[in-house]
Amino acid sequence: MSAQARPAGPSSYTRAADYIAAALIFLQDNVLLTEALRPEHVKPRLLGHWGSCPGITLVYSALNALIRERGADVLLVTGPGHGAPAIHANLWLEGTHERQDPTLARTGEGLRELARRYCAPDGYPSHLSPSVPGTLHEGGELGYALATAVGAALDAPDRIVACVVGDGEAETGPTAGAWHSTKFLDPVTCGAVLPVLHLNGSKISSPTLFATMTDAELADLFRGYGWDPRIVDETGPASGAALTTGVLDAHDTIRELQRRARAGDDLPVRPAWPMIVLRSLKGAGAPAEVGGTAIEGTFHAHQVPLPEAREDPVQMKALESWLRSYRPEELFDAEGRPAPEVLAGLPEADALIGAQPAANGGRLRRPLPLPPLDPHAIALADGPGSTTASPTRVLGGWLTELMEATARRRDFRIVSPDELASNKLDAILKASGRAYVWPVEEYAEDLAQDGRVMETLSEHNCQGWLQGYLLSGRHGLFPTYEAFASIVDSMANQYAKWLKMSREVPWREPVSSLTYLLTSEGWRQEHNGYSHQGPGFISNLLDRKSTVTGVYLPPDANTLLVTMERLLDETGKINAVVAGKHDAAQWLDLDAARAHCQAGASTWTWAGTTDDRPAEAVLACAGGIPTVESLAAAHLLRRDLPDARLRFVNIVDLCALALPDRHPHGMSPDRFHDLFGEDTPVVLDFHGYPSAVHQLLHGRPRPDRFHVRGYVEEGTTTTPYDLLALNGTTRHDLAMTLLRHLDRPVSRTRRLAEQYARHRDELRRELRHTGVDPAEITEWRWQDDRHRAPRGRPIAGPGS
Repeated sequence: MSAQARPAGPSSYTRAADYIAAALIFLQDNVLLTEALRPEHVKPRLLGHWGSCPGITLVYSALNALIRERGADVLLVTGPGHGAPAIHANLWLEGTHERQDPTLARTGEGLRELARRYCAPDGYPSHLSPSVPGTLHEGGELGYALATAVGAALDAPDRIVACVVGDGEAETGPTAGAWHSTKFLDPVTCGAVLPVLHLNGSKISSPTLFATMTDAELADLFRGYGWDPRIVDETGPASGAALTTGVLDAHDTIRELQRRARAGDDLPVRPAWPMIVLRSLKGAGAPAEVGGTAIEGTFHAHQVPLPEAREDPVQMKALESWLRSYRPEELFDAEGRPAPEVLAGLPEADALIGAQPAANGGRLRRPLPLPPLDPHAIALADGPGSTTASPTRVLGGWLTELMEATARRRDFRIVSPDELASNKLDAILKASGRAYVWPVEEYAEDLAQDGRVMETLSEHNCQGWLQGYLLSGRHGLFPTYEAFASIVDSMANQYAKWLKMSREVPWREPVSSLTYLLTSEGWRQEHNGYSHQGPGFISNLLDRKSTVTGVYLPPDANTLLVTMERLLDETGKINAVVAGKHDAAQWLDLDAARAHCQAGASTWTWAGTTDDRPAEAVLACAGGIPTVESLAAAHLLRRDLPDARLRFVNIVDLCALALPDRHPHGMSPDRFHDLFGEDTPVVLDFHGYPSAVHQLLHGRPRPDRFHVRGYVEEGTTTTPYDLLALNGTTRHDLAMTLLRHLDRPVSRTRRLAEQYARHRDELRRELRHTGVDPAEITEWRWQDDRHRAPRGRPIAGPGS
């Protein structure tokens, strides 16, 4: 049937879907109303949101028509995930629920089972989740649907990603930023996003901003963003005909823009992609009013319109009247199977929205062709610390080769908040430019319409794009300034929950891990000031489920290469890698780096003084700057307390500190004992907040013997050494801390500690006079001088 000849009034399909959605919210038995409704048929706990369900079903039905009549490849991202009853209803009608779980068959018993599971223990949550076929976005925390949809459309030239954006969600900052995403969508190599801004008027108890705007204001706003808005009104007796026509017309416009671009024809200077603004009644179909309270079309329809239906006879009667208004006896046969006319408009089985392959992207994922590390590894000219390099610049060379290796298959992207060059990763731009479609000034560099580097000053956009890209079967990396990764703390939290739940769904295949490369770390943001000094993203990840998170602190370029090689081949995780960008000493050759990263933490025998004797203290570190300061502290003590038996331990996989039953990376008790002993005091210099390490050490033998130094929220615009001093993490502070825990005459250790403290304070006075750190700090190099007299200027400290 053509769009122009569609009948007026709700179709049998939308009636059936709306009936099922309402039944899921309210009923636990008698789901097809084969008898009079009684209190025991109603759930004792009524949960869910009815308000957006009818509008979601209108969208779903229109997309079914698009698939059926145009053969479109459609993926649906639903922003108002609390409209889950509508999605479940449509999935049940199309049979994809039954395909994944035969107990949810399209029968009365199957529908009863679906209703029983909705918002029940061990059942489906009130929002969308990984257990729901056809979904790759929960929609529980509002704001991220549109960016996620764009990510799923990247490098998928035939895909249409329809995205329902609720008018409440549209008020969020992340959604506001995401409207700019079309400027990054190449019409040749990418698919398209078709947003449907669903205006049904109100949130929980107040009007939405967008619903109060006039059509002219909405059109002006979205034209300004670069869209071609089409306003569809389904506020009357909604048949869905106007929306279906709008969707088909929008699709034709999309395909014409893509056809012209792919044929090499001239495109408009600023191609405007169609979007739909859908006006519909809030909770359409619900009772107009009950007990003097208006429901349909008001905020009272947002959640459960009749919350006392089980106990209140008036609400019970209204509920039964509401449900019977859909005439379920016409929609389902005696066994509860949908009538043929209900299913007549569905696409073929393999083209159903719930069966969309990209919504289970792990099945589409191909391993990356990771380049060999050897050509990029740093050789140590004369032992540890004898060579300097920028870890991220070295990594950039390897990533450039990876970008080149994926040029034809187009399944690897880098998203970053305008920081690639700042973080010395700009070599990658030789292999792929910065994606951008609109015209720019001539002085702009490295822009490419088909670029696979996406830079924008919106961490939310970067996160959403990458989530959509990974969840639909591809690979990517997210480099960003460490301090500003916390902007997406909440998004990372939600994504960690998604991954955790995905592991519990047997038919979901794992997707590529989401890896953050946290650069411009806080210890080298002294020039930018306090606002840029924040390692809290690590702590946030450590609070997430241990099976889906990892934190890595490679101390040099080779360990960074090895870490990234591992993580870009991994699935089902969220990882944070903290790495420096400035030239710094390199400690391990490639073979040693591989062994160190495999172990997660290991003893650097060349830095310690045990000589195979039992250690009386351990000097440990995790992070690039802490490694330098800890080695310098070891150097001080080797020189000034040569009889001390010190073990030096470096930690690259932070979660190795945890017990193995608390984190899959946790080292065994025997391995932990080998590194840290049982009663041995440990001074551990950590890149982030000390509480993060104490959290991981909980349950280990004598955790009180671990004296953790780290960032304690002291900062300002100053010098690198002074920032360390403000937080008590200089080489002098570390040495002083360790001295307090050695079994030596107090007079000897106290005198040495006082000398270190005086020298630290002298250095701080000097840097305040000059404005820069003293040369003995900036030019310090590791020297293994235990068995020979000191050469040149001594390292900072007394006794030279």
